[in-house]
Amino acid sequence: MSVILEMSIFPMDKGMSVSPYVARALGIIRASGLEHRLGPMGTCIEGQWDEVMAVAGDCLRDLQQDCERVYLNMKLDWRRGGDGRLDAKPAAVLDKLGG
Repeated sequence: MSVILEMSIFPMDKGMSVSPYVARALGIIRASGLEHRLGPMGTCIEGQWDEVMAVAGDCLRDLQQDCERVYLNMKLDWRRGGDGRLDAKPAAVLDKLGG
């Protein structure tokens, strides 16, 4: 079983630039050892359900320490079967376009 979670998390009370807080969350994701891809509007994380949800919870708890309000948006794709979908899913679409 494989889960891909796309997650956006940032504080809503820290002004216009929240990249230091996004970087903190990304550090937690990296430390988890799970496959992930940083994008301009969120980060995708691949793993087992419990692992992925634990990382999302860890990110939220970290920002709760010094933020009054945190925005967290998650989209999740569960599929029975293999791993490696972070690369395989975009590659399948690009293949249909001819490269």
